[in-house]
Amino acid sequence: MGDALSNTSQVLTGPIRFRETVAGGASWSHVLKRGTTLRLIDSEGGANVSALFFNFELLAERYNMPDTLKAQHVARLTQGCALYSDMGRILVSIPYDTSGWHDTISGCSNAAIVIAKYGDANYQQARNQFHRNGRDNFLIELAKYGLGARDLVANVNFFSKVVVQSDGSMRFDPHHAKPGAVVDLRSEMNTLVILNTCVHPLAPGGTYAPKPIQLMVWDSPRPGPDDVVRQFRPENERGFLNTERYFL
Repeated sequence: MGDALSNTSQVLTGPIRFRETVAGGASWSHVLKRGTTLRLIDSEGGANVSALFFNFELLAERYNMPDTLKAQHVARLTQGCALYSDMGRILVSIPYDTSGWHDTISGCSNAAIVIAKYGDANYQQARNQFHRNGRDNFLIELAKYGLGARDLVANVNFFSKVVVQSDGSMRFDPHHAKPGAVVDLRSEMNTLVILNTCVHPLAPGGTYAPKPIQLMVWDSPRPGPDDVVRQFRPENERGFLNTERYFL
């Protein structure tokens, strides 16, 4: 965990449940319990973490990108932002972030994108170094919970920055993801988190080398009235109220 943890350990608020490393190009999932926080750490720099979020108690309720952005008047995610479900509740929120920009609009890579940019290296040819893609990795993790292709919605790409130009084109910033950057995802519900560390769909081609991440989960208190996410937008107060009523 090294410096990435020690540099930000002052913001930890409770006992650490576990720590883990997710290799580049891998997938990961966990039911993040209400009252815990997941920290993602870009230990080497250049990581991309594609993510989906579901209400584990009602899997039909999941992260809604349009509602998340329009409710908070944003096009990207950073500290203070909440990630809304399609029921107007908050699945996870971001009380702490050193990256400053997480992409919400680009989707995930697929097999065609990876082959076009990095060449075709299947398992039979490259064994464990074969070229994975975000869509297939999402489907692998989703299947563990009875979900599938119909449950693929717009995802978040943590640590990635994409800027929309004046002509409508989208520009990926290859220098944005810095070593040691962290983002905290505080669970406001019992949230199924699906992650993969495959390359961003707009990343430049060349050598296929997706970066690993480190993660940790710890106990964290419920957000109070002065919480940074609660204060970010007036709409977030209503989102927290909707979420809290769900647990009454």
